[in-house]
Amino acid sequence: MSVSMSTDDLTTTAARFVEFVHQGTHVRVGFVQPSVVRITCTQREAWLEKPSRIVAAREWCWCELTESGDAYLLTTSAMRLFIDRESGAMRFELADGTPLMYEPAGARSLIEKPVYRNVYESDAEVAFAQSVDGTRAIATPKEQRLDRMAYEATLSLQFAEDEAIYGLGSHEEGHGNLRGCTRDLYQQNMKAVVPMLVSTRGYGILMDCGSLMLFRDAPRGAEWWCDVVDELDYYVLGGGSFDGVTRAYFDLTGPAPMLPKWSLGYVQSKERYVTGAEMLEVVREYRRRSIPLDCIVLDWKSWPNGGAWGQKSLDPLRFPDPEGLSRDLHQLGVRWMASIWPIMTGGCENQRELLQLGGMLGNQSTYDAFHSDARGSYWRQVQRGLFDRGVDAWWCDCTEPFEADWAGVQKPEPIERMRINTEAAKLYLDAGELNTYSLEHSRGIYEGQRSATNAKRVLNLTRSSYAGQHRYGTVTWNGDICARWDVLRACIAEGCHFTAAGEPYWTVDIGGFFVGANPELWFWKGDYNAGCRGLTSMDALQPDANDTGCTDLGYWELYTRWLQYAAFLPMFRSHGTDAPREIWRFGEQGSPFYDTIARFIRLRYELMPYLYSLMAAVTRDGSMMMRCLGLEFPHDVRAHAVDDQFLLGHELLVCPVTKPMYFDVASVPIEGVERSREVYLPAGADWYDFWTEQHITGGQRLPASAPLELLPVYVRSGSILVTTEAMQFVDERPEAPWEIRVYIGADARFTLYEDAGDGYGYEQGESSAVDLLWLERERRLNIGARLGSFPGMVAERTIEVVFIGARTRRKRRFTYRGEEVRVELEEECA
Repeated sequence: MSVSMSTDDLTTTAARFVEFVHQGTHVRVGFVQPSVVRITCTQREAWLEKPSRIVAAREWCWCELTESGDAYLLTTSAMRLFIDRESGAMRFELADGTPLMYEPAGARSLIEKPVYRNVYESDAEVAFAQSVDGTRAIATPKEQRLDRMAYEATLSLQFAEDEAIYGLGSHEEGHGNLRGCTRDLYQQNMKAVVPMLVSTRGYGILMDCGSLMLFRDAPRGAEWWCDVVDELDYYVLGGGSFDGVTRAYFDLTGPAPMLPKWSLGYVQSKERYVTGAEMLEVVREYRRRSIPLDCIVLDWKSWPNGGAWGQKSLDPLRFPDPEGLSRDLHQLGVRWMASIWPIMTGGCENQRELLQLGGMLGNQSTYDAFHSDARGSYWRQVQRGLFDRGVDAWWCDCTEPFEADWAGVQKPEPIERMRINTEAAKLYLDAGELNTYSLEHSRGIYEGQRSATNAKRVLNLTRSSYAGQHRYGTVTWNGDICARWDVLRACIAEGCHFTAAGEPYWTVDIGGFFVGANPELWFWKGDYNAGCRGLTSMDALQPDANDTGCTDLGYWELYTRWLQYAAFLPMFRSHGTDAPREIWRFGEQGSPFYDTIARFIRLRYELMPYLYSLMAAVTRDGSMMMRCLGLEFPHDVRAHAVDDQFLLGHELLVCPVTKPMYFDVASVPIEGVERSREVYLPAGADWYDFWTEQHITGGQRLPASAPLELLPVYVRSGSILVTTEAMQFVDERPEAPWEIRVYIGADARFTLYEDAGDGYGYEQGESSAVDLLWLERERRLNIGARLGSFPGMVAERTIEVVFIGARTRRKRRFTYRGEEVRVELEEECA
């Protein structure tokens, strides 16, 4: 199918947008950036011009408009858009004529519908129930009122036969390429929605909608259905490549601030540390064993025992000196993160304060994150009870903020889960805003902390996300998942889809949240019960001395493989219930599981210059750290189908092990299994084995050795990888030497970034960058002059350059003082 333009009676003018009516629907189309088209549809006579929660910059820009009797053509320096006036069909191209996407005739459908709002009295009847996730409140509304008339909307799409589609956030099913798939788009414990699709053809579609949505691709075409929109409003981002699309996405939605450097270090967590003394003891044990650690996490129920559920202050019996605890942790080079919830019950001080303000939703226990005064009050509670006492970062749990399906023996079918969860949310939230609670909640935390200080960067670990939430310093994890091999495998695709949708920071509970199984709950279905103890007692005043860890060697193997995978994620965090996760729960030094865990934690720290530079590229260029193969190699159709590998940056291809090789459940030994996995090395590049430095031709599948102590990892030829020495925390030795590894075979470029590691001085230019350029033909590495400076910058550093080729390895060692250095490879190395 196509959209063409008659050459008769052509007129060309400058325009900001074009409007036309198709089958009773008003359609407005124009560019908000040279590479971004905005399309808005309504059946009203006037446009609402409502502000967007998602899009920060959507002013129309000028384009060239060519009209004929049958079509419009809109042109910018980056894109062309053809519109058939009669059918409403649209064809999107790059400026050079490269096709991007096609919207068929009648692609946009609006059906008017009423939107109702529940009205609650301040003394409404509220029922309480206990769940795995704590106390839940359900209120009875006084009445239901008509709020407004809106639309149910559908956008129809047609994808090319060889086109692959990614994005829409993190979802537990773990599908790879979304062709032929269905996605229910609502927030749930194991669903984090981002309404953005990205194609291997080099475009993206961002839906500016906060309601329940459904995406379905079928042989007859794809549909994107929205439950409630005041106007159908969406964007086509024609970046021409994945990086071009994500840059356009950040231009639309706003940049991602730098997270603190320590957030890239190892994060130790569990459900839950009961006392401050227990936390300090764990940190000291890590230091005694010389295992790197940068953060320890205080999970829920840290509030005063009794009726203060959700209070944002610490129990004085279990945490008698928070300032002292903070001081001791910081002296050991460790920060701490505290869990905070949007839910408060039992008449605690925080709840009473928000009720008096009118800042609670109708159930009187969940604060109203859409209320600016409530967000301000919530932050002041956090600051007063935790931030001013030394807590460094936030874990905003349960940010859906309702999970009505989190009960029962039988897992509901997908359509039933969607109904249960969205009906529960509609009791208290506007039907058009169901998915955006986490976005506004994160905004309140970010704006609150930024108003308090610029000396400490915001870090907020949250269970839900939405388009634009990266503006607020968030990392999203994929919820309370189970300890099973199939779940580990699904995580790989989940993370790739999340970052494909333009949200950069994602992680997992290493080892799965639920280790064992609870026969009364459908979601508590881990495979390993030996040594598991369930949730920590609500009223515990001291740690359980018998809580020594899962004893199933099958779980030890699963945990180790999960940790190997997570060592290459944007955040490296171990967490879960049933069993603690400290390294000594998996043996002692000299045993295979312990030694492998230690090796990969140290590897994480060796990669720190590379990782921190990737984080800077997120902020400066909108470039994702975690990348799926199909979008990195769009012309390699075989790469489209790979859903169990991913790239870290452009350089590292990570191939997690997702099947047991040593022990099955109940410590049963596995015999006769090859300790390897098949990997696919994409075409368009050659590759080096990260461990052996063997050179391998791309475009092939091959078995990769994968004994317990190794995870298959490959480096793309034409890459520069900067590493350092392992250290106990990220800033232990700022002056430590760097190793610059050049994997030859193609030209390579990498920007090495530094700043203070915390605080927002970088926004005022307090940072430095060094451009590294490998010229394949000239056989030369150019280390550029250092650009910029910051307080505490290391002026001189020892650098060792390592040239890695197909047949040999060469090194050069020198002192770098910030001036340009050229390093020649004098001997043939490829």
